[in-house]
Parts: sequence; structure tokens; C-alpha cells
Amino acid sequence: MKAVILAAGEGRRLRPFTETMPKVMLPVANKPILEHIVDALKKSGIQEIIFVVGYKKEVIMEHFKDYEDVKIDYVLQDKQLGTAHALLQAKGKIKNSFLVISGDNIIDKNSISKIIQNKSEYCMLINENPHPSKYGAVFLEGNKLKKITKQSPDETGYYISTGIYKFPPKIFENIKKFTSQGNYSLFSVIQSLVDSGKNIATIKADFWMDVVYPWDIINVNEKLIQNISGSTNGTIEKGVVLKGPVSIGKNTTIYSGSYIVGPVIIGEGCEIGPNTCIFPSTVIGDNTVIHPFSEIRNSVIMNDVHIGSNSSLSHSLIGRGSILHSNFSNIYGEACVEIENEFKKLKDVGVMIAEDVTINNHVVVNPGVIIGRRCIIAPLKKIVESIPSNTKVM
Repeated sequence: MKAVILAAGEGRRLRPFTETMPKVMLPVANKPILEHIVDALKKSGIQEIIFVVGYKKEVIMEHFKDYEDVKIDYVLQDKQLGTAHALLQAKGKIKNSFLVISGDNIIDKNSISKIIQNKSEYCMLINENPHPSKYGAVFLEGNKLKKITKQSPDETGYYISTGIYKFPPKIFENIKKFTSQGNYSLFSVIQSLVDSGKNIATIKADFWMDVVYPWDIINVNEKLIQNISGSTNGTIEKGVVLKGPVSIGKNTTIYSGSYIVGPVIIGEGCEIGPNTCIFPSTVIGDNTVIHPFSEIRNSVIMNDVHIGSNSSLSHSLIGRGSILHSNFSNIYGEACVEIENEFKKLKDVGVMIAEDVTINNHVVVNPGVIIGRRCIIAPLKKIVESIPSNTKVM
């Protein structure tokens, strides 16, 4: 059985982090979201995968050019018109029943295996969610789909579609009919199958999360690393304290006096400390430097980041290549954040800093602030609102 992964979209609600890469390539637990999906498919026995790519496709193709044990093929969606249109691009590659997976999902092997093994011709993976209209509310009769709609009558107690399906190849006939009429929604295609009397089985996911907004990266990361195994492949100086599961990559040095409480993942080629504290649910990418007397909590720090001495970072997301000079600190707590004309009220959120940002000494940032890529912030500033990319704060 082949799997089709829909990975053509930009992820506008993840800006500014998707300005240089598609959302499926954003890292959680030090691997792109898309690689987590491919790993789960491989573990469940899938050996052929078709990526439907579009926005910044070169980033995906470069990353997976040497991926082993799975054959990866690509089809192009020139215009991101919708999920049905995206899936239609894979028509020429499919001859038998196949899986469809959204590229911004995190899914486990067991859930994929259950949908593969289900004997129904049509099957979908569902999950409970308090906000069904965000995904598509699913209404059931027993274990069969009765209705799927984006317009949920209220926001309580419904199952949602995870965007993971098993279809026969004849689904493309239905898709073509709808797309030729300008309807590019896969939900419309699925509902038409139900209306015509087709039985669509539903299976509840064992584990499923998705990434829609920047802060989702922090939340998904926290869940994914709960059960990591500790490993220390770098250099650990005398006087370092490691508690709980801590994974340390090759050529990384943890200097004396540092205190690390897992679950924590630290990538390759990093320098941490001396006298630096790293607390649970933190992931640090490759070639990152954290200078002495700094403290990091429940944060995602991407590759090639420098964090100066006496800094404090909590519940935050730091993009690759950013430099935070000494005495940086962020406040975390409640905030109302605007993204793509949507307002989201969040709890326990810190700062989200995109790639190649330079923040000078003694800067403090309020909760929920998003700082765009390639910004420069002068010393002794307090940042109370989000800043667009390529901005200088003097």
C-alpha cells in the first residue's frame, strides 16, 4: 500500500516561521514534522510514499534525498487550491488502495496500522477535539461516518477529522467531478460518498497532534519528548548534573556547573554553559550555543542559535540563526495573539522569534509577542507587541 502526503501548503498561520520553508519542515523534537510522519509510515510497513509538494518544494526534496528504506516520489501542485485538488495530482501514481495524510500531522505507528488493517474500502481516522470547526466536525452512526462539515453548530464534544484516510483508486473519479466544478474541498467529496450510500468506517487515533500556529510547535514538542531515552554522545564535564531522560548529540559539550532536568533533547555540535540550567520539555537544535548563567524552560530552540549569558527563556520558540545577546528575558503568561486576522487567547505562552533575528543586551519581551525574521532590536528595550519581518527597533 502506498501513502500520499499532502505537503504543498505554505502554512500562512505559521508565519513568519514559514517565510523560508513550508510548514511541514518546521522542526519538533529536532526533526521536521514531515520526517516524523515518514518514520511512522515506515514503521507501519509502508514502503512507497508520494509527496504532493508546492510551496518551497526544494526544502523538502533536499532533506529527503538520502532517506533510506522508503521509496519517495514527488508530484507538484502548482496552485494550492485545496485538499481535493492536491490529492488529484497523485492520480497517475496510484493503482491500489492507498493512504492520505496531511503533512502537518504528528501521528503514531499504531494509528496508521489500524487504518491499514481495517477491511473497509473507505476509512478515516478521527480524534476528539474541543474546537471541531477548526478541523471539520464528524458525526457518527456507530462507527460509520454520517456527516462531515466545517460548520459545526457549536464548539463542544465532537469528533474531528484528522485528515488521514484510506481510499480506493476510484476516489479520483469523485474528486475530478468536484474539482471540475470549482469545489476543491475533500470534505465535499467525502460527504457526497456518504450521501450516495457508501460506508465510511471511522477509527479513533491513539495519538495525533497537528501544527497550525507557532505556539503549537512548543505544545507538540512537549508531548513528543515525554518518553525519550537518555543518551550522552557528547562531552560532559565534571560538575554537570543530569536528571531524568536527557539526550545529548555528538560533538556537544556541556560545561561544568550546568544543571539539566529531562526530558530534554540537545542536538549535535552545541556548547552549553558553564553554569547553565535547562529544565524539562526543552529541545535545542544543532550548533547552538547557550552562554553561562542562562536558564531555559519548556522551549524549542532551532539550529545555529546563540543565547547570551544571564538570559532567561521560558515557553518560547526561537528560530534558526537568531542571536540573543546577554541579559535577554521573556515574560510568559496569558496573551491575546493576532495571526492572519484571527485572535487567539493563550495561556502560558512566551515569545516566538523567527530566524536570523538579532536582539541586543538587556531586552525584555512580553508574552505572546511574535518577532519576524531578520529583525534587529537595540539594547535596553521592552517589546510589548509583535514586530514584522525585516524591522529595526532602535
